[in-house]
Amino acid sequence: MLPPSDHPTIPAPKVGVLLINLGTPDAPEAPAVRRYLAEFLSDPRVIEIPKLVWKPILHGIILQVRPKKSAHAYSQVWTEEGSPLAAITRRQAEKLQARWGERVMVDWAMRYGNPGIRPAIDKLKAAGCERILVAPLYPQYCAATTATANDSVFASLALQRWQPALRTLPPYHDDPRYIDALQHSLEQQLATLDFTPERLLLSFHGMPERTLMKGDPYHCHCRKTARLLGERLAIPTDTAFQSRFGRDKWLEPSTEDVLAGYPAAGVTRLAIAAPGFSADCIETIEELGIRGKETFIAAGGTHFARLDCLNDGEEGMAMLDAILMRELAGWVTPA
Repeated sequence: MLPPSDHPTIPAPKVGVLLINLGTPDAPEAPAVRRYLAEFLSDPRVIEIPKLVWKPILHGIILQVRPKKSAHAYSQVWTEEGSPLAAITRRQAEKLQARWGERVMVDWAMRYGNPGIRPAIDKLKAAGCERILVAPLYPQYCAATTATANDSVFASLALQRWQPALRTLPPYHDDPRYIDALQHSLEQQLATLDFTPERLLLSFHGMPERTLMKGDPYHCHCRKTARLLGERLAIPTDTAFQSRFGRDKWLEPSTEDVLAGYPAAGVTRLAIAAPGFSADCIETIEELGIRGKETFIAAGGTHFARLDCLNDGEEGMAMLDAILMRELAGWVTPA
């Protein structure tokens, strides 16, 4: 039976996967950073303060001061491909697409900044994706990361008359494939160093302590990842939380305090890794690799190495292939 001559073209049904990461400004310049921070820090999932209280602080103080400082930090990590986070996430999507071929359509988006989630969802739907797996690339679940990414996807679908079927990637903080990938990647990097670290510090992004009290599992997920990974590594490991912001009490111990205290405790040769980040970014390259190193050396440390995230390396890509294909079961037949 042929459709009427004026029937709109409907593409063949496809399955889509959308990789999502946090976000980045469009350029390492204060105006671009201001736009990015305004979007990021206006999200009630990120800043759980009443808007009437928070808005004057954000626009009257933070967005007047912080963009210039943050732009300088971004300028230290910017590459020819742009933001490291965006460049790596794009390569992850491209490598998955190459692995999967025509079975799955893969795209990527940022929760804040560009490319946005709504255009990515529209693109997948327009291409015929009637089933979409949304994959926020956060191994440890947090409302300020995983939930807000999913919120944005749900809001995008709310605008569509013909919605695709949807699945979301669960947290994978204790998935054996993830722990395996971390172990092998870190061991390989440690073996190439020109010194022997006395300890390995595992630094996770911090959160206000009240998020834990409200029932967010993030702290527990981070601790479990660190424990499972530490049990497999020969080097002694510690855990800390970075990126404190504001006056609230945050998860402890803080990475900065641990780095400053190591030399006095006899640890002068250190490696640091950020297993909660799926891709290197300003928080790993600049905050840990540059400012973290300065803190450690100023306190008396002698040797410091920042280890890379899984990024789009073979270990990380094999892990993403496995866990995403598992979530696509019933939609896609494994090769």
